[in-house]
Amino acid sequence: MTNSANADQNRNPNPNQNVNLVAGATGTVGRQIVLELLARGHTVRALTRDPAKADFPAGVEVVRGDLADPASLVPALEGVTGLHLITFDGGLFAPLQTGPEIVALAAGAGVRRITVLNGGGDTPLEDAVKAGPLAWTVLMPVEFMANALEWAEGVRADDTVREPFVGRLSAMVHEGDIGAVAAVALSEDGHGGKSYLITGPEALTIQDKADTLAGARGRKIEVVELTEAQAVEQWRAAGQPEEVIGFLLEVYGNTPPEGRTPIGTVEEVTGRPARTFARWAADHADAFKG
Repeated sequence: MTNSANADQNRNPNPNQNVNLVAGATGTVGRQIVLELLARGHTVRALTRDPAKADFPAGVEVVRGDLADPASLVPALEGVTGLHLITFDGGLFAPLQTGPEIVALAAGAGVRRITVLNGGGDTPLEDAVKAGPLAWTVLMPVEFMANALEWAEGVRADDTVREPFVGRLSAMVHEGDIGAVAAVALSEDGHGGKSYLITGPEALTIQDKADTLAGARGRKIEVVELTEAQAVEQWRAAGQPEEVIGFLLEVYGNTPPEGRTPIGTVEEVTGRPARTFARWAADHADAFKG
């Protein structure tokens, strides 16, 4: 791993090679984008407010910067061809208002392609990217498979998953597949002006997911259905803000068709099928073992 002190010696010496700057690089999706780009042989810079706390493989250049402070991005953007953005401030999770400045800096630096991780609706940053001069691709993933890690503590404690609306269907997507779609859009032409809905290959109920995790860990998991009131109490105890709780009640209680209908975006963009929840569960089984 390198840091900003080594930045000059790690600048891309080959102007024909893709250089990609990934914001939100330490997040669930950002980390996968970094790893996918690295695996594809591209130069990757991971943008973070605190490089000392980043943990990436050798070959990833970690650079300091903050999307809420566009001036801090100037050194990181040098030589960049592909830029991945998130729409919320990494510290306060407030919608970023700095989109126009970021787009202007990116265009001035010679960036050719931008991907944006959709924040669940229209946001000022996404609007600015779409209005700008660069080829943009919006990534619109449904529920992350990684969300199942929220069950890990309860499963380890008493082999139980407690959730409302247990019959709801989710076409949940492997976070690595989001990273793969982003990596293609950042490094190849033909994806500009497109919004990609990204799903997994199957629609699963809570019971389906619990049974899959049980098979991976080698011990049964019981599903206990909560009432809405019990779910709200559980989420509040976990520190969820009221607006998030309202969103969860809506999306879990009335999942829109796009959230429960598998489509082939991953294979169409990357050339390989989307990964199953069984594969995710096998890779993360240790997190659910008591």
